[in-house]
Amino acid sequence: MYTLLMVLTVLLVLLFVGALIYFVTLIHGLLIDIGGDGTSFLAKLRVGLRAIETETSHLPVQVVKLNETLSNTGVGLKVVNQNLAGTIEAALKQKNV
Repeated sequence: MYTLLMVLTVLLVLLFVGALIYFVTLIHGLLIDIGGDGTSFLAKLRVGLRAIETETSHLPVQVVKLNETLSNTGVGLKVVNQNLAGTIEAALKQKNV
């Protein structure tokens, strides 16, 4: 009886290991198709993202300069706005006189 149970246990373990090996090889094949070589979609995506990173690497420096310039422009526009408000008030006073 013990011999039969031992043989069945060994056969079940071998069946389990065989199924495990089979499914791991299937998963490995799918992963190779997704991103294993240079012609896969994942590899093409990686190359494209690297190109975008390279082409846009200068933007952080330029954005800082742009922010400074826009801040100075904002200050200048406030002055222009004050001058225009004064001009409008003066024109309205002249019209009422």
